[in-house]
Amino acid sequence: MTDAPVLLWFRKDLRLDDNLAMVKAAKSGRPVIAVYIRDRDQSPLMPPGAAQRWWLHHSLACLHKALEAAGSQLILRSGDPERVLLDLAAGSGARVVAVNSVPDPAARAADARIAATLHAHDIAFHGFDGALLHDPDRLLTGSGGGYRVYTPFWRAFNQLGPPSPPLEAPRNWRSPATWPVSEPLERLGLLSAHPDWAVRFHELWTPGETQARTQLHRFLDAKIRNYDTDRDRPGIDGTSRLSAHLALGEISPRRIWQAVTSAEPQGPDVAASIDRFHKELVWREFCSHLLHHFPELAVSNWNPGFDGFGWREDGAGFLAWTRGETGYPIVDAGMRQLWQHGWMHNRVRMVTASFLIKHLLIDWRRGERWFRDTLVDADPAANAASWQWVAGSGADASPFFRIFNPTLQGEKFDAEGTYIRDYVPELRGLGNKFIHKPFEASVAELAAAGISPGKTYPMPLVDHRMARTRALAALSDLKDVSDGIVKKTGSS
Repeated sequence: MTDAPVLLWFRKDLRLDDNLAMVKAAKSGRPVIAVYIRDRDQSPLMPPGAAQRWWLHHSLACLHKALEAAGSQLILRSGDPERVLLDLAAGSGARVVAVNSVPDPAARAADARIAATLHAHDIAFHGFDGALLHDPDRLLTGSGGGYRVYTPFWRAFNQLGPPSPPLEAPRNWRSPATWPVSEPLERLGLLSAHPDWAVRFHELWTPGETQARTQLHRFLDAKIRNYDTDRDRPGIDGTSRLSAHLALGEISPRRIWQAVTSAEPQGPDVAASIDRFHKELVWREFCSHLLHHFPELAVSNWNPGFDGFGWREDGAGFLAWTRGETGYPIVDAGMRQLWQHGWMHNRVRMVTASFLIKHLLIDWRRGERWFRDTLVDADPAANAASWQWVAGSGADASPFFRIFNPTLQGEKFDAEGTYIRDYVPELRGLGNKFIHKPFEASVAELAAAGISPGKTYPMPLVDHRMARTRALAALSDLKDVSDGIVKKTGSS
């Protein structure tokens, strides 16, 4: 039945390069029908948030163009994937579905159900890996479980040997005699229109596989040399900016790993930066492995000792945090960057998360949901694991008693106030001495900078010392905490 097509089901692998399902489909010698299914019923697959839906819309447009350039098409459909795949198979005569796995336990469970249904209709379901560098079921501790601490995970990762090399996109594949009907991209309803809150995303982002490869080369050419130091400075464009491309699979981690590994060290600083970037890429891997072994990572404390923590219900505080109106410039700059561009610098993500959790005592899950909806690079594993890391409830977490002083964090990592002035323009007139602590400037200094406390820029929601004392008191009240939580005080 070599004329029976293969349905190539795209999900979070919106690329032609290093796409194992596509390579296998092309090598089968059968016609290939590429399809993307928008599940409006929000299936067990963790649905993309509003920011990522914007990215998805434009990424699908790019994928369609890439397939057209290769003599193919991208068929778009809405509905339950199981029903859509059966309908497409019935209409096209396809007897095989090829798909790349999504590293999400709920997705694997859904795939198992879909595979059983297709099998009952004499349709084969072939899943392939490619979203991760190593299989979570291969990288296990001596006792057979998943790693709970990053450092031994890193060592075990390296002991497995280098990841498999990436695969080149197939140069040609067969097309079907007739194409199924495709829905218009606009009908998928991925863009927010009332209002179009993503109107400024284009200032920073260009979705698509081509741009992902361009961004990788740009990083290697211009940023890798100083990555180890610049990655912590939000006022400098010193990060790779690859996370959003990775989140929807416009580029594979294996392609990135190979490119970075092949980079010429040219000195100890570059070698240290390459090593640091490798470790950041493996941190993403570590988070996915955590989700693999703990499917409730986004909704439940990884450490159940935190289940009784005394979170506060503070609707006004949460709203001020989301709007970047906390009165702490580094926090406000980060939250406004998030809203304007759907992204936030990694260092500032830690500071803003710590502020919500420890200064306002608001449950980390509320912050996780907000980031998941507003980040173009939202990743179910990394987002949840990182929030739990800050909260102290996660695997290999920062202890809860480590409470960031947002003023000191700003002074340390944005000493010139460049980042603050970019995203909190009402503070631009302040000198470096007070740009991170306008509440300590004199009335005359504030007036000279055009700042009216509480009017043009808010007063701090909470005093840092009081918030720190309150957070530590909440920790001391927590009963039956795990052995991994040490009751001591500290600040950074």
